[in-house]
Amino acid sequence: MKKSSVLLIYTGGTIGMINDPETGALKPFNFGQLFAEIPELKKFDIEIDSYAFESPIDSSNVSPKIWVQLAKLIQSNYQRYDGFVILHGSDTMAYSASALSFMFENLAKPVIFTGSQLPIGTIRTDGKENLITAIEIAAAKENDQPIVPEVAIYFEYALYRGNRTKKISAENFDAFDSPNYPKLAEAGVSIKYNRSAIRKPKKELDLIVHDSWSSEVGFLKLFPGISEVFFRNVLGQKGLRGIVLETYGSGNAPDELWLQNALKEAIDNSLVVLNVTQCSSGRVDQFKYETGAHLEKIGVIGGEDITAEAAITKLMLLLGDPSLSINDIKERLQENLKGEISC
Repeated sequence: MKKSSVLLIYTGGTIGMINDPETGALKPFNFGQLFAEIPELKKFDIEIDSYAFESPIDSSNVSPKIWVQLAKLIQSNYQRYDGFVILHGSDTMAYSASALSFMFENLAKPVIFTGSQLPIGTIRTDGKENLITAIEIAAAKENDQPIVPEVAIYFEYALYRGNRTKKISAENFDAFDSPNYPKLAEAGVSIKYNRSAIRKPKKELDLIVHDSWSSEVGFLKLFPGISEVFFRNVLGQKGLRGIVLETYGSGNAPDELWLQNALKEAIDNSLVVLNVTQCSSGRVDQFKYETGAHLEKIGVIGGEDITAEAAITKLMLLLGDPSLSINDIKERLQENLKGEISC
């Protein structure tokens, strides 16, 4: 049987950091040192190649430009490798994983994001296990077919669907969770795959990358006491085309007349408004309470159980597609495109 091959892509992040001896602050180090730090990689019966960004980036600086760079890199190497592992800072990893899941059409190979909470060179680092297991998952096959042919995040013994994942801790090793969707796999003595939860391609077709983005979007989080002036100023921002409205509970918002009028005026002026819950788990149901029903009546789109990270990236990509009308975009937002919502 042919040896599996994996391309390891280093973008930056804590996993590739060392302490600056002069300042004590973390700084990027030469990517080649990862292999020196993890000799276990040489024991794999896997062909592992690597690619490092010329200038490693802090994940706080991630933008659609970086997502396009990553997607194009994978597309250009798609026929050469069986799987891909992306080393990425954890702060915006859920955004990047969500973005790539929507960018790829006909993806049939694993694209696994991972990183760490401690630098790879420290004694107690979580980076070694995360990297080693992410590579093993990216290379894993069954009947010569990839076991996990989708964009996923591996962190602290768990594999999650990328567009279902949220970062929940800045300190714990188990930094991520997938509150509305089961884990794709758990790593212990062996890696146990939850095959029924893994998304499979319908048929083998050429990989297509959708790379047109709109940054004319924003978040608007409701809070008790939010003022009409603030609310209208946000909705009235010049050039704003779409907004993710973070509401209470199952998609509820104050039934103040000014709030309804402000939203209706914005929607009538072609602003796309997507409703997501502020809760860490659960779903938006705009028919459940009157405080949600008034949003449904004026044209706010219910986001079901989508994460905020997936909601904003999905909205950005759809708005960036010049072939889609506003009605097309609203329809697509309610569709389960890449396993990001349960419906």
